[in-house]
Amino acid sequence: MVTRATRSPRRRTVVALAVVLAVLAGFIVRLVDIQVVNADEHIAESLEHALGGSQTLYGTRGSIVDQTGQTLAGSVLEYDCQLDPLLITQIDQDILAETSTAKPWSVVSVAIAELTGQKVKKVQKIVADALAEDAGSRYAMLARGLSTQVYRGLADLGVPYLACLQHPARTYPDGAVAGNLVGFMGTDGEALEGLEMTEDSCLAATNGTLAFARGKDGVIIPGTQRTQPAVNGGTLQLTINRDLQWYLQQLIGEQAQDMGAKSGGIMVVETATGKIRAAAEWPSVDPNDVTASKPANRGSRIFRASFEPGSTFKALTASTVIDAGGQSPTSTVVAASTEIFPNGARVQDSFSHGPYTYTLAGVLIDSSNAGISKFSERVSPETRYDYFKKFGIGDGSAVGFNGEQSGLIWPVDQWDNQTIYNTAYGQGLTTTMPELAGAYDAIANDGVRMPLSLVESCTTADGQVVEPTLPDPVRVIKKSTAAQMREILENVGLQALYADAIKIPGYRIGVKTGTGEKSNGSGGYKAGAYYTTMIGMAPAEEPEYIVIVTLDEPTKVKSSAANATAFQKAMTQVLKTYRVMPSTTAPELLPKFG
Repeated sequence: MVTRATRSPRRRTVVALAVVLAVLAGFIVRLVDIQVVNADEHIAESLEHALGGSQTLYGTRGSIVDQTGQTLAGSVLEYDCQLDPLLITQIDQDILAETSTAKPWSVVSVAIAELTGQKVKKVQKIVADALAEDAGSRYAMLARGLSTQVYRGLADLGVPYLACLQHPARTYPDGAVAGNLVGFMGTDGEALEGLEMTEDSCLAATNGTLAFARGKDGVIIPGTQRTQPAVNGGTLQLTINRDLQWYLQQLIGEQAQDMGAKSGGIMVVETATGKIRAAAEWPSVDPNDVTASKPANRGSRIFRASFEPGSTFKALTASTVIDAGGQSPTSTVVAASTEIFPNGARVQDSFSHGPYTYTLAGVLIDSSNAGISKFSERVSPETRYDYFKKFGIGDGSAVGFNGEQSGLIWPVDQWDNQTIYNTAYGQGLTTTMPELAGAYDAIANDGVRMPLSLVESCTTADGQVVEPTLPDPVRVIKKSTAAQMREILENVGLQALYADAIKIPGYRIGVKTGTGEKSNGSGGYKAGAYYTTMIGMAPAEEPEYIVIVTLDEPTKVKSSAANATAFQKAMTQVLKTYRVMPSTTAPELLPKFG
């Protein structure tokens, strides 16, 4: 028989059991919340208060490759190795007490020095200095930036007091090839020059972290490791061709030194696309050994130097008077070697002659300043200025290279009486190699100027290909005008004094030279100092490539004839590299005189 007395204990038992189960359930829920639902958050909090540690997981900086995928800049693993001085002394003590069979520090330090290339005394001093400062020191840096081969040798020693951490380092397999373009990194991993800097957003890696908690004995507590993975940088593909770049760098170095020039450059542009296939210069920089080059030689003069273009500008003036002034290659003017114009301006040719009835083609063949000045009068100065701007003069290029300069052409209302004529033949204004190459591209490309480019694409770590955004092509002159200008430039290449020096068997070549005076920095010109230019296109009947060669202050030959040998060799190599078919038609000779 169940009585009130027997029911009461049973009820209390049930209630107590329910309470216990409720509490237990609460603990289980809380445990699941801590260890499963919010595990990362709580571990992170615990790491802040425990004997926590972390290690950087280095991402790999992206490679810079050429048009064909050949590596110009890449990353390799290097190792920073450190020693545990206290553990070294403890092991040596155990050896003395005959409780260890390990090799003593005096022996191991010799092996380490042989592998790292350091002196034995230096290796031993690293440990001695650390212990002198702190008898319980657990850290002393042995060496940084060791190669994988050295690291493996150190690891094979099997000593417990030596630890190495790996990190990526930059390497440039071809040294100075494209060094002025590629740029270089600082010892702290910061991009300092060239495309390494301007394209850092593509190339830079994002480092990750390995975090963990340690017990009092220093051992990592299982289950506390948390990883935030590193993200590698992207691959930057350039438009340049590595092998062509190498050849042209050797060529311009040889030509500049043979001519006693301060510096020189060669630029190659693909006509239909505006892609820069080479931008070679001397002096150059080896990104593997930056300090071997003077600071002034560590950047790119091709993009950072401006100059008076001289007679190369006559092609732009001729294009303008054909396109807007109704002229043709056989239109004529009468010009002597010295002409004084109604406004008082005085213009001279580089050679003495009486009044010639020059054709427009003849003016460019003989490079007559007086002749092109007279032709320039057949359009207004405002029209010439507008065409120069359409040709891209004074606006830089679409490349956007770090520190890139723009030419300078003053507005017409700031032209004095002399400048009105000087600008017709490339004086009283400045331009750059990219600007001039872009202007000639309009002539070569049926009147349309293509934006220049140096970067093909960036391929991110996840495979996404990102191409640069470029401005739209610009129609500068009519297609018919461009065709007439190519005829004129081809006749310059056939009839100028330097014709034999630039001849390439089987190919029709269009070319123009320029000898620009250099500023003395005080509003005048530097006596006897010139900046020489030769620019041309091939095949002239349907140009595929433009080559421009410049020399800064050549002294052996001071005129643009100094550039002829390098131009001929450069264009020949370009045609070979891209397997351009020889010309199948003959040129039409134009008369110099009317």
